[in-house]
Amino acid sequence: MYEVEVKVAADLSAVAERLDELGATLTGDVVQVDTYYDAPLRDFAETDEALRVRRESRADDTEARITYKGPLVEAESKTREEFETGVADGETADAIFEHLGFSPAATVEKDRRFYRYDGYTVTLDAVEGVGEFVEVETETDENGVEAAREGAFAVLRELGLDPEDQTRTSYLGMLLENTS
Repeated sequence: MYEVEVKVAADLSAVAERLDELGATLTGDVVQVDTYYDAPLRDFAETDEALRVRRESRADDTEARITYKGPLVEAESKTREEFETGVADGETADAIFEHLGFSPAATVEKDRRFYRYDGYTVTLDAVEGVGEFVEVETETDENGVEAAREGAFAVLRELGLDPEDQTRTSYLGMLLENTS
């Protein structure tokens, strides 16, 4: 599967109001804490890959997942191949990676509010140390990437945002730039 994602900096309260006007469905709020890892045998910054352990908290429940994201596959969006699976214990996953020679690179913390609109997930992100962003995303196979991207652009326009303002830099990349 490919994750087709378009991300722009935005005023989250204005976008939330617009989503309400459009009749989007609020599907939930979460706090995510993502620990990203550097690989022992290759430079993920050079290969444009990512490996993380995500802890996602809703109310009194926390779940953990491991995610690998491959390099970007096109210039027009943040589309990349993605593999993700749940794990019973995030701390044990961290220990496994560290014992295999992976080292923690950075931790990204964000408050996220999710909506469904026109077949897309619209996420309002407040990212600690980085800022406020809106992501519009969906999953597709490799044959549907262009149509999914154009649909995401249309959703951004309906929200009063310009797809030309998108950033393809990950939150991890932005955080590392801000701390350099």
